[in-house]
Amino acid sequence: MLPTRRTFLKQLGFGAGAIVLGAALDQRAFAATRELPRSTPEAEGVATAGIEAFLDALAQSKHEFHSFMMARHGKIIAEGWWKPYAAELPHTMYSMSKSFTSTAVGLAVAEGKLTVEDKVTSFFPDDLPKEISENLAALQVKHLLTMSVGSEHEPTHDMVEQENWVRAFLAAPISHAPGSVFLYNSAATYMCSAIVQTVTGQKVIDYLTPKLFTPLGIEGMTWETCPRGINTGGWGLSIQTEGLAKFGQLYLQKGKWGGKEIIPAAWVEEATTKHIQQPDPAKPSRPHEDNDWLQGYCYQFWRCRHNAFRGDGAFGQFTIVMPELDAVIAITGESSDLQGELDLVWQHLLPAMKDAALPADKAADARLKERLSGLALQPPSGQFASPIAANVSNKTFRLANNPLGLQSVEFDFEKGNVRSTFTGAQDVYAISSGLGAWEHGETALPGTPPRIISGGAPPVGTRAKVAAAGVWKDEHTFEMTWRYYETPHHDTVTCHFDGDKVSVAFQASTSHGKDKRPVLQGQVVS
Repeated sequence: MLPTRRTFLKQLGFGAGAIVLGAALDQRAFAATRELPRSTPEAEGVATAGIEAFLDALAQSKHEFHSFMMARHGKIIAEGWWKPYAAELPHTMYSMSKSFTSTAVGLAVAEGKLTVEDKVTSFFPDDLPKEISENLAALQVKHLLTMSVGSEHEPTHDMVEQENWVRAFLAAPISHAPGSVFLYNSAATYMCSAIVQTVTGQKVIDYLTPKLFTPLGIEGMTWETCPRGINTGGWGLSIQTEGLAKFGQLYLQKGKWGGKEIIPAAWVEEATTKHIQQPDPAKPSRPHEDNDWLQGYCYQFWRCRHNAFRGDGAFGQFTIVMPELDAVIAITGESSDLQGELDLVWQHLLPAMKDAALPADKAADARLKERLSGLALQPPSGQFASPIAANVSNKTFRLANNPLGLQSVEFDFEKGNVRSTFTGAQDVYAISSGLGAWEHGETALPGTPPRIISGGAPPVGTRAKVAAAGVWKDEHTFEMTWRYYETPHHDTVTCHFDGDKVSVAFQASTSHGKDKRPVLQGQVVS
């Protein structure tokens, strides 16, 4: 653990009086000790040209990155955020959360609160089914960690429909002997979280805060919970990109941080070692040896090609650790091809790393920093005006009955941006969209932000940060992009005006053309 502020002052030679006066000191210098140091690529043996080639290839791909951070020899050598995403903002991690839950299990094991051989049933005597099958009786913590529960089907989506997720998991059939078959299973990670809470009396996020997050200087993280107040475990963590990089660096350093052991080295080794082989797909898209999803599964970590390991989450939330190259790469984004993202890392960043420092190249360093500081997701393109805008502006459109409970909508096109105001039975929801630029705000509009799993969702009415921009696609159709920039996702909202009528259609970036939200139909109130 890093020194407390009091200890830090003592180490600098200040006495008790100065320690009292230290409360008034500028804390920025102390805070700096909690950050990873910065360096240049060449100083750490990395060719800037390789990072530039990576960014070039990314720009030509279909992948959408929200952040990228690369560390070599414990120092950050490249970092960037695609606006409206930013360094200080947390980002939804999806299954990248699993690696943090695994870490909580490891810390509890180190404290003697459980072992990986403990039977899962032993932790939940009040939630067991009347008939305990042989396979359920044999289920151990390590089977949860290695996704080898023995389930025939992934039980998560059924589990989260229940009030008591633990009871629902234990009641689900286990078709195969635990430890014999790999099946990706987010519900199993939730059970790890429930076990940690049972043995420690704390949610995973609270248990990890003094043991992991605070020593690493990570703040502002949140974690979703089930209806009974247990962190979801397999998903639901939100954290900043540098938090991912620090987490990866901690594992690269065998659990040590600032010279002190944060995680036992033995657990780091056990948690990142292959424990089970994933089955080959029936129709492989590439050879086994080139598939980063077939290199073996650990304790909520994946083995990768090139003797690396990683935590990862849906849509491309990555912490990639390369022990042989002393490197860590953290990525957030929204992509449907995670293997393709890893391919870019192996093709461009891997060969850029050399065994020794390279000659300094101030011009290349300045060029890279300028490029990384200027990254941005572009707002939608189109026209900024329409001849019908004045006719529909500030008119109230009464909406037909709809599952979202929205009763009316108004559009104000007269202020250099577009203000869309939806009215429900209990609340009013307004979003301002810039014309050719992102406009930042917040919304609690029902159905936003989109997500791929219902369990653990914040309560209805929770406000989400949004950056919005809009354009006219034709003189009757105004289209907005709403980016929920603390998540990977965005909505495309299409408003089509036809005389005194409007239709408002939502298309989530997660829905692949099949958004479940209704098309809102409205007519001007006479």
